Amino acid sequence: MAILAVQAIRRMRGGAQSQLMLGADGNLWVVKFTNNPQHVRVLANELIATRLAAATGLTVPLCDVVEVTPWLVEHTDGMSIELGKGMRVRCASGLQFGSMFVGGLMPGQVVDYLPEQQLEEVTNLAEFAGMLCVDKWTGNCNGRQAVFERKPRGKRYRATFIDQGFCFNAGEWSFPDSPLRGVYAQNNVYRKVTGWESFEPWLTRVEEMDAGVLWGIAEAAPPEWYGGDPAAIEVLMEQLLARQRRVRGLIEAFRDSNREPFPMWARGVSIVVPQQFAGSKVLGRFVM
Repeated sequence: MAILAVQAIRRMRGGAQSQLMLGADGNLWVVKFTNNPQHVRVLANELIATRLAAATGLTVPLCDVVEVTPWLVEHTDGMSIELGKGMRVRCASGLQFGSMFVGGLMPGQVVDYLPEQQLEEVTNLAEFAGMLCVDKWTGNCNGRQAVFERKPRGKRYRATFIDQGFCFNAGEWSFPDSPLRGVYAQNNVYRKVTGWESFEPWLTRVEEMDAGVLWGIAEAAPPEWYGGDPAAIEVLMEQLLARQRRVRGLIEAFRDSNREPFPMWARGVSIVVPQQFAGSKVLGRFVM
């Protein structure tokens, strides 16, 4: 059952032109609308990719379907979407995507940027490696987005990974993989990666996630979020299942890029065997 939106508070920053709304459950929700400027499918992307990340054990907001009534849209100033060239339309009513608002409204509790020193003190910094697994798996074609929350009297922040709308290549539902897609802008979040063990347990969870989990998550997306085409979402899930075997290779491509994100990842050193010893029966006597 969808959560009923009872009040619009303000428009949020970002290309989707989301609205911060109060739900009948008493929680604040960041709501994306089906007629957002990006694509209707970004709502399905948000729900599916966020819940996949949650199933992997990563820190993401709770998300759900939010119902926005025509009355609320009609009687609320500011519930509109700018389409460019002076064009503006009212936000769509009906079933929309909602991501629970991270933190409170007090300044400083939640920020979307931290300087390098504070970033390295984030309590769950290791999860950036885990989120990289999900972003490569789902073909996130945007940069990795995160917000940082701390308790009112706390000193250290905790990262929450938000904005999964451009997974599956936004509205295209394709996977044009590229080494630098789906990664965080600051390299130091990956600085402590020393090898494949730094991606655990998230990498194994991605590679071994049961097909039933994927299908269950996909079924939660309202059909109007993907044009009512069940074949399209079936193809997407089949592709996602096939991509479980490709995640390591995609991470390796990022590792080997000129960005050099993992300076502590020890590379294996290849030993070139002289031609005269190649295939020799006495090779086993040498200790290497």
